[in-house]
Amino acid sequence: MEKDKHADKEIPQTNPEQQEEELVVKRGTTSVVWTWFGFTKADKEQKNVICKLCHANVTVSHGSTKRGVKVPQVDRAIGVCKKIVSAFSNTWKRQRELAIAQVQLGLPAQKLITESPTRWGSRQQMIERVIEQEKALTQVLQADKKTRHLALTWQDMDVLESVNKALCPLVEFTDALSGEQYVSVSYLKPVLYLFNEQVLKPQDDDTQLTRDIKVNILDYLNEKYADESTQELLDMASLLDPRFKTTYINAERVDYMKTRAAAEMESLAADPKRPVEGVSVPLAEDAGENSECPTKKQKKSLGSFFKIASRQRQAVPQSERESIEMELNSYLQAVEVDGETNPLEWWRQHEANFPRVASLAKKYLCIPATSAPSERAFSTSGNIVTCRRSALKPERVDQLVFLAHNL
Repeated sequence: MEKDKHADKEIPQTNPEQQEEELVVKRGTTSVVWTWFGFTKADKEQKNVICKLCHANVTVSHGSTKRGVKVPQVDRAIGVCKKIVSAFSNTWKRQRELAIAQVQLGLPAQKLITESPTRWGSRQQMIERVIEQEKALTQVLQADKKTRHLALTWQDMDVLESVNKALCPLVEFTDALSGEQYVSVSYLKPVLYLFNEQVLKPQDDDTQLTRDIKVNILDYLNEKYADESTQELLDMASLLDPRFKTTYINAERVDYMKTRAAAEMESLAADPKRPVEGVSVPLAEDAGENSECPTKKQKKSLGSFFKIASRQRQAVPQSERESIEMELNSYLQAVEVDGETNPLEWWRQHEANFPRVASLAKKYLCIPATSAPSERAFSTSGNIVTCRRSALKPERVDQLVFLAHNL
């Protein structure tokens, strides 16, 4: 997984000569993201990424998976996997021989998977499929002198099995966190806790390579989310999710997060642009019409007397901050919610009970946990703006992308 970080503090300005130089496209790429980035002609290895809009260098950081498996023997084994997949995808004869070998060996009749740089988890899927079809692949490759050297050795198989064991549990988490039709940002704190305590925790039966990969991935993830502002965002999202609340927040930070949440709710309530809920003012015309038609006087019930008495008894003046803190504490002390509950549906049903907390939940729970939704938008725009439709105006492109994602 690769992320492009384009922060002002990390962008060194380039000279005017570099700004006028035409940039070249990244070699062998299929991602539409590279429409806005390029390389200078002098950069033959294409290491320094440059933005085509501001002509400044862009810092590129590698994802946790690639960083975790950056080991020489792993690179060699993965390179052999790619060559094997390429050898079978370029000729129908080998594909036919592979199908025959699968039937003879009783293996599933499945095709090999090619790694895609723009699709998360494709490397692990490629490795897993090669391990599954190893006997059939070896039988077909060794029968041909031209491909005999591609047959996997036992050392390669040990490496691939170690890598697959470390990466396999991450695939489901990656797919779940990449969704955009449900709340995902509040999952980050629980997922990180699960990674550290169970999923990526070294086991007794792990090989040394598997242990190293798990440790590298954990170090990267913990370092990535160690920033104070990021921690506050994740803690706030977890606090506002009725399934988690303060479960995965550090005990020393619970009081601080409650104070911060109360302060944000107070600022939201004081925002003049925010619509006032639960207040209706009758119009003067309606009042005049009602006066012409007097309604029949209704008798008071016994319950109305007790209702008035209870109001007089509870009419204790409270400040806005005190009422906010009382509402927040009532929310945190509410009945526990099942892990499969949809938090948006829960808030729709309980918004009347906790209106201020619900407003804050709307602000945070809409944040996506990953950049996958924006990458999907980039891909959609790349399919819309083609060579034959290059004259589309930006406003029309925005409308087409919106329709493509919402119809």
